[in-house]
Amino acid sequence: MSAPRLDRALVLEQAEREADGAGGHALNWVALGTLWGDVKPGTGRERAGEFVTLATVPYRITVRAAPVGSPSRPRPEQRLREGSRVFRILAVSEADRAGLYLTCFAQEEVVA
Repeated sequence: MSAPRLDRALVLEQAEREADGAGGHALNWVALGTLWGDVKPGTGRERAGEFVTLATVPYRITVRAAPVGSPSRPRPEQRLREGSRVFRILAVSEADRAGLYLTCFAQEEVVA
């Protein structure tokens, strides 16, 4: 594997629950730090919904590895943000035998 081009600044975020004062909870996304990554789109899919056609594109985002348990190591259910773009992390695995890089399998979310 050749070294990836880590040329995009991505903010790693984690959801925290906060009481909403009415007995429920609200999600608040907290920045954990900035990771430099290589973002590559996968093959898109399209499927018919009840009233609309749903299209999704998976992404493979390569970042420098961090030790297991480190707050800078991405985990599923966290997300990476690049400006207004948000990528929800679905899974994470080592990208190479030496363990120098991680691959985050992600889906782009539309944030209103």
